[in-house]
Amino acid sequence: MNMVSTLTCPNCGHRESVEMPVDACQYFYHCKGCGDRLRPKPGDCCVFCSYGTVPCPPMQTSGRCDS
Repeated sequence: MNMVSTLTCPNCGHRESVEMPVDACQYFYHCKGCGDRLRPKPGDCCVFCSYGTVPCPPMQTSGRCDS
């Protein structure tokens, strides 16, 4: 399982590699480039599934997010 995902801010394009929580989804993330609070896109469970290079661990293991 890949535990690091690179988030890309949809507002400013800032990219940052972030270690993901093992057993939960992360609903919010503050961009260090512009300060905006990222939220998942409609239909996605977390910011990693919306803006990351790797989906969250629950999605990697079961294909769904129960968190």
